[in-house]
Amino acid sequence: MSERNALIELAGFIGRSPLASPDMRVRNRVLAGLSDSIMPRQRRSVGDLLAVVMALSARTRRMAQDPVHVEVDVFAPGGKRAVRLTLGDN
Repeated sequence: MSERNALIELAGFIGRSPLASPDMRVRNRVLAGLSDSIMPRQRRSVGDLLAVVMALSARTRRMAQDPVHVEVDVFAPGGKRAVRLTLGDN
């Protein structure tokens, strides 16, 4: 298989993945299903419960914060822009 065909196939796979859905509920449902299928069934301890509560608390706190806009500019030794990488909504 040529490199180009492999990249085209990969691009199609990512586009059809439910993890690429814009709906957060769909992504969370898929992730929960993946983790349930990977994790063996076992008794949970109080420490496990506390870890889950702490993780959800931190996640909720981060989601409540305002989104940020991050720009990274990389310059070549001559002073010209080498790379421009923008993360976030424009």
